[in-house]
Amino acid sequence: MTQPNKIRLKDAISIGIGGMVGGGIFAVLGLAVSLAQGGTPLAFLFSGIVALITSYSYVKLSMTYADRGGTVKFINQGFGKSVFSGAVNNLLWVSYIIMLSLYASAFGSYAPNLLKLTHNGTIDFHIYASAIIVLATAINYYSIAIVGKIESYAVIIKLIILIAFVGIGAYGLIGNPNLEQLSLVHWEAPMKLFAGGMVIFIAYEGFELIANAAPDIINPEKNIPRAYYGSVIFVIILYLLIAIVTIGSLPFKNIANAQDYVLAEAAKPMLGKLGFGIITIAALISTFSAINASLYGGSRVNFEIAEDDELPHHFMAQLWNQPIGLLITAIATFILVNLLELESISTAGSVGFLLIFSIVNFVGFKLSKDIGANKTIPLLGFILCLIALVILLNQQIKTNIIGVVIALSIVGACFVMEWLYKNREKKHK
Repeated sequence: MTQPNKIRLKDAISIGIGGMVGGGIFAVLGLAVSLAQGGTPLAFLFSGIVALITSYSYVKLSMTYADRGGTVKFINQGFGKSVFSGAVNNLLWVSYIIMLSLYASAFGSYAPNLLKLTHNGTIDFHIYASAIIVLATAINYYSIAIVGKIESYAVIIKLIILIAFVGIGAYGLIGNPNLEQLSLVHWEAPMKLFAGGMVIFIAYEGFELIANAAPDIINPEKNIPRAYYGSVIFVIILYLLIAIVTIGSLPFKNIANAQDYVLAEAAKPMLGKLGFGIITIAALISTFSAINASLYGGSRVNFEIAEDDELPHHFMAQLWNQPIGLLITAIATFILVNLLELESISTAGSVGFLLIFSIVNFVGFKLSKDIGANKTIPLLGFILCLIALVILLNQQIKTNIIGVVIALSIVGACFVMEWLYKNREKKHK
């Protein structure tokens, strides 16, 4: 008999899959193809391998230091409550905001298509992207229980639709001349392929949400590893198949023209307007549920950081029975999605999570004896994340220097603000 409030294996896997297949694939698939061309499946594989290796550190840390604070607690465990750990934890919160902006951006790109309005109008995009943030914030304030119900139904709906897209799309590839676009001659250079995978790394970051649920998982010794590895491997395979079907269904020119809503466009050759509409609905449900869940998650991260004295205790205040961080997270998301382009948002988010995951891997390496980990795997994860970060920044400097400046400014601001806060606290004490 399942204990109340306990999380079964299938629920834990759903948390990981739901976190990854939120709005990320709908938002970044077109961007991935623009960067990697026919090698897009390999780009997704690269970033998936980095995520899978990193999940090993998360498994070991979650089993030893099970805590609802998740990543925040792991970083504090490795570095104590210092300026460094505080800055990295603040970067995690900011990365949630960036991720929310990515989801809202995807919603704003898909929504006009459903309502048969011009999808080229920037006014339409901003209206829908802004409105969904306001709606999700209102739902979070009204009832957290509703947020959970929306997410649980959305995970099932979007997976059914995406798996059906892959199945029908694979059948439609037979004899399709666009299948030739997957050949080696259409691949970008290896470095650009790897960089393309890292720009879209944000589509994989959601597995870390399992860490927050770790204290409630039944039979943790068996189920925590299965939840992490099972969800990451499933999503790698799903993304690879989606990328193959998309590139095999549409000419590169069509993909470029529909970059912000390419998954819906890829359903047209198979099912016409019906397919376009179904995928558009799936994108709206996915991004809406992801915004709902991430707003709650972001506000909890903000609260945990303040509770650990790495942000002012004002952030622990309540507004309408919710942490004040919920409103701050929503306002910051609203501003970001209306200021930045999709590629800059994706770059900033990927930089943030690659840096955070490199540090979690380092914690796994540093505490390997305490957590019973093989030292080599966390060390490999640490090195891979740093290499990926350098390659990503190097590639983006050439094509999207604004995105790089924004990403590095965010990282720098987190460290400066934490240093100022800690110094002020020392003077007060």
